[in-house]
Amino acid sequence: MLIDAESKVLKLCGFSPTGDFGPLTGYTSKRGKAVWYMKAPPKTPATGWQRQQRSRFRFAALAWRSLTSSQRAAWLAAARKARLNITGYNLFVWYQLVREIAVIRTVERQSAIDLLPSD
Repeated sequence: MLIDAESKVLKLCGFSPTGDFGPLTGYTSKRGKAVWYMKAPPKTPATGWQRQQRSRFRFAALAWRSLTSSQRAAWLAAARKARLNITGYNLFVWYQLVREIAVIRTVERQSAIDLLPSD
């Protein structure tokens, strides 16, 4: 576990721990403190379902990277203008996984930004 002074420096630099960072895993506690511990390796191999889900997220991330910079900017701006509590990247990944066109059309109307090609 990092000492409290190191946690304060990371917070001052704008680093909010969530997930793995090298050999450590970190998160922010309910009291707002950074909590770090050594990463624990899995005890069993990933199941078929877990591998399938990881592939779905991997392909969604690849789809995001294949967008042009203006397309990515549109997704980011639409999520912000529609006052969603997620980023445009998260909205895009969700759409790639769920394919709820009606939801995206609602975000487009709220933000006045086109995200998907017209039907």
